[in-house]
Amino acid sequence: MERAAVDAFWRGIPSFPSIDKMASVFAYESSQIDWCEDNYRNSENVVEYFNTMSSLIFFVIAPIMLYLLHPYAKERNLAVHLVWIMMVFVGIFSMYFHMTLSFMGQMLDELSILWVLALCYSLWFPRKHFPSFIKDRKSFSHMVLIITVISSLSSFVKPTANAYALNCFTIHILYFLFVELRNCTDQKVLRLAWSSVGLWVLAISCWISDRFGCSFWQKLDFCYLHGIWHILIVMATAYASTLVAYLDASLEIPYSLPDLQYWPQNKWSIGLPYIALKGSTKTRKIC
Repeated sequence: MERAAVDAFWRGIPSFPSIDKMASVFAYESSQIDWCEDNYRNSENVVEYFNTMSSLIFFVIAPIMLYLLHPYAKERNLAVHLVWIMMVFVGIFSMYFHMTLSFMGQMLDELSILWVLALCYSLWFPRKHFPSFIKDRKSFSHMVLIITVISSLSSFVKPTANAYALNCFTIHILYFLFVELRNCTDQKVLRLAWSSVGLWVLAISCWISDRFGCSFWQKLDFCYLHGIWHILIVMATAYASTLVAYLDASLEIPYSLPDLQYWPQNKWSIGLPYIALKGSTKTRKIC
């Protein structure tokens, strides 16, 4: 009787996943997602070579944007730098995912994007649009953190739906920009807004075409649209984040007289946008 009771006790304790099961999430091609690019076409060790290499754009743009936005970040909040530091991790995890098409690579790639979005909401979502029960940005950031943690855990329930859910955030961002800019007459700001939207439309068109029109592109032997998506979405992020930061600076640090400029040549109005502070700054934190 005692032996039976002991056996029943041990059977009632949940068993930990086996080492083989835990290792399987790191295995090559363990993800349910496979993009249009031919697997192992250019390398025996890299599943999607062009998709992997195109992720290097994150490591090019992120340091430049960190440098260009430093005057604004120093005046507004140094946490602004975390956006582009996190974008470096998005690049790392994107490379890892496309190199292996592993389940772990997919989750790291998608969750890093989710946390970048959460950080952007915490930093830049206008306080006038806060829910009525939120009184300050600190409380709003705590709410965003809780929602992001819950969303991160929920992303393991149906991983194939994660990418679509992430793209839905863009709809809300576009709506927010429309509301903020509907009375704007500054042509420089409107030009940046249209450029941001245009880059995103091109990027999402590549993403959708690669996902749902693969057979067509395979006939043309051009299966690299997801890699082009990487390049376009980084540029769209640079444009959109600068636009949102400019709107934020106009509200929160108007004494600094923020102005939109472009690197490397401002007179071209093309390149990477950034915020130049033309007024006397006070270097104070505003949360």
